[in-house]
Amino acid sequence: MQAFEYKVVPAPAKGTKAKGVKTPEARFANSIEILLNEMAADGWEFQRAELLPSEERSGMMGSATNWRNVMVFRRPLAAKQAAQLPESGRKEPAAPSAVRHNETKTPRLTAAAGDPEAPPDAEQVPGPGASKMLADDGVEELSPVSGMTAALKARAGLKDGGDK
Repeated sequence: MQAFEYKVVPAPAKGTKAKGVKTPEARFANSIEILLNEMAADGWEFQRAELLPSEERSGMMGSATNWRNVMVFRRPLAAKQAAQLPESGRKEPAAPSAVRHNETKTPRLTAAAGDPEAPPDAEQVPGPGASKMLADDGVEELSPVSGMTAALKARAGLKDGGDK
């Protein structure tokens, strides 16, 4: 049995302008055509389009379900890659890694600056409060408050009218 690898990409949400493509429907179809041709050039075969729910944060404490359109592609694995798959036949998605797995690197020893119990060879790093203070430029942000300007102008108009 042949093994495949799959790739899921977001479906285009907007049309792409092109010469001779005038209507919104034609521009949208052009966007999909471009994506299909790009993926096919890399050896990916289109399987299907799916509308899937995505649970996402909404505000501070809430969550909302957003529906996402995705396109599913597949391509056959080379015989060499298929032989390296685990027994279940499932290949885990690749995770980004900054360190090569064959290198053994010992983590550096760090301690909060000014910690009396820190080992002497530990690198001193600022604590969370100090990091926040270093990022603060000391300038107060002045953002307009809705309606405040109009209320102050009205009050000033009353004061000017009362003095005369």
